[in-house]
Amino acid sequence: MTHPERLAAFVRLGQRLRTLSDDELHALAARARNHNAWFDLPNVRSAVAGVAHLLEEDTLTRWAAHYPAEPAAAPRRVGVVMAGNIPMVGFHDLLCVLLSGHTLLAKLSADDNILLRWVADELLRIEPRFANRLQFVELLREADAFIATGSDNTARYFEYYFSKKPHLIRRNRSSLGVLAGLEPREDLAAFGADIFQYYGLGCRNVSKLLVPAGYDFTPLLDSLQPWAHVLDHHRYNNNYDYQKSLLLVNRVPHFDSGFLLLTESMQLVSPISVLHYSEYADAADLEQQLAEVAPQTQCVVSVNGWLAGSVPAGKAQQPSVGDYADGVDTMAFLTALA
Repeated sequence: MTHPERLAAFVRLGQRLRTLSDDELHALAARARNHNAWFDLPNVRSAVAGVAHLLEEDTLTRWAAHYPAEPAAAPRRVGVVMAGNIPMVGFHDLLCVLLSGHTLLAKLSADDNILLRWVADELLRIEPRFANRLQFVELLREADAFIATGSDNTARYFEYYFSKKPHLIRRNRSSLGVLAGLEPREDLAAFGADIFQYYGLGCRNVSKLLVPAGYDFTPLLDSLQPWAHVLDHHRYNNNYDYQKSLLLVNRVPHFDSGFLLLTESMQLVSPISVLHYSEYADAADLEQQLAEVAPQTQCVVSVNGWLAGSVPAGKAQQPSVGDYADGVDTMAFLTALA
């Protein structure tokens, strides 16, 4: 297959995803939720829309033009250990490996082995010649190079296990929201999607806020009320009850919206239903705090993107095809494989 043929297949896949009927989407979500209760209809719908967004023809073509059309050497077998924290989170790696001309050996997460198989089947219907370039496997012994995503502990294991072959290893990342303290209430509402979409399970979900000293959280909490329906999910509800009990028993100061708990903490990663926050004194202090946690940060979010380099609130879970996990250029790694 030539590069234009591979590119055209993914464009057609994007068109297919954008035209899924309600019946197809509901059936797909039901299968996914039967396997993983977090993958409910809203989350599957968001994930499908997110993949379709990556595959818009003009955007995909411009992105692909930045890289060689074919690998530097003969095509390699690239083993990918895929994450499963949110629906189809491994799709970007699938796209990169196949579009770069390599063969994908994908080890799926036990939490997400329905949706990626489904999207792969859709791709094969569009372009059957991918059949010998796309394999789902349990073991990656035959791979010539590796891409893996996991926790910090898992990443150390991956670094050791894959040390003798080219590898790209990703670690724990989380995302921050930054408030100036002057945002109108209607603009604060945009943070809802960044905090609650996928129930906060993604690395691009805001798990901590940086706020000016003495910040009044009332406008923010009021603006997030439309997301109170997250309590309808039994697992989220259970987490909220448990985390609230811990805070109360340990007498930890916190704010409680009725479905979200805010508590001051230096920790970047917060439990489901909890949002951490820290205060900053001035612009210099904010800059220093952001710099200190930059290696653990996936993205920074601010209202309308007022902070340089940040993502506009409400857009954290809408990355472009060139927004690489951990900031490491996956396509550059793949196209350079020798």
